[in-house]
Amino acid sequence: MTDAPALDLAAGSVAVTRALVDLESVSGNETAIADAIESALRALPHLEVIRDGDAIVARTNAGRTQRAVIAGHIDTVPVNDNLPSRLDEDGILWGRGTVDMKGGCAIALVLAAELTDPSVDVTWVWYDHEEVEAELNGLARLARTRPELLAADFAILGEPSNGEVEGGCNGTLRVDVTTRGRRAHSARAWMGENAIHAAAPILTRLAAFEPETVTVDGLDYREGMNAVKIAGGVAGNVIPDECTVHVNYRFAPSRSGAEAVERVRALFDGFEVTVADLAEGARPGLDAPLAQGFLTAVGGEARPKYGWTDVARFSALGIPAVNYGPGDPSLAHADDERVPVEQIERCERGLRAWLTARD
Repeated sequence: MTDAPALDLAAGSVAVTRALVDLESVSGNETAIADAIESALRALPHLEVIRDGDAIVARTNAGRTQRAVIAGHIDTVPVNDNLPSRLDEDGILWGRGTVDMKGGCAIALVLAAELTDPSVDVTWVWYDHEEVEAELNGLARLARTRPELLAADFAILGEPSNGEVEGGCNGTLRVDVTTRGRRAHSARAWMGENAIHAAAPILTRLAAFEPETVTVDGLDYREGMNAVKIAGGVAGNVIPDECTVHVNYRFAPSRSGAEAVERVRALFDGFEVTVADLAEGARPGLDAPLAQGFLTAVGGEARPKYGWTDVARFSALGIPAVNYGPGDPSLAHADDERVPVEQIERCERGLRAWLTARD
């Protein structure tokens, strides 16, 4: 275990957020922050603490009839002159990870320490490697190797949602649509076949595509299909023999990944289509009894989550899940990443109200 600084979980969620932010934890460098979290939790007798790599799981075992998972990732994207944290006079906390998503992790730590007798049993999870390749994701690793640790009736992911509840998430599909031609010297272009020119219909079909808004369990999910990259050509005087348009389709969680692939192939019928990446969406699951109680406790109305998050991993395990955390998701990964402390405090109050409510 590293000599990580001690976390004072009694200091409140804002102070703990600052402490976590100041523990630099770019993906692949989570050991120090995981050590600090583990050390703080092992001092709490009401929690069973398990470590898996740099993922920390802490569980209450009070024999409740229902269990919830509350999870958050401890890694960040690279720092860019935005550490250490600073708190300005307007109550805004600045620094890498303030939005994505050490505020949510701090709230979970504070409540895990405080709530020795929650109304449902809780599995608290702080996991590694969310900001990099999916195969390294700590939550995915737990789902593969220790699925019993994630068994629950409902899950909350502390991803930034402006302190509002965002149910489920869209799925995401990326494909390469490729055209092929024949190389020739550009001075004798008639001797070749220009693959870039042949890609024009791909862009025409994309421009004409009308994305749908799909209602799923009462929430409206906006879809989208866009070219996000195009590549072709080998030299300034050579007719290109290959061109690839990289297309990203964000699809509503009512569609399966297979249905999304079929839809894209149909749109680009006649072209070579290769799937590059596919992540299933997650239905909001707001009809689950625990979800209804959670919504009542935190107040407000649920909204759809357009971007993909790890709630989809819970959905794949048959666990309804929502996003609920402080911070504006549009500021995630930004160099001016920042969060109002009011949102941290509001999310803490909301979770506490739900976890202490008694029938």
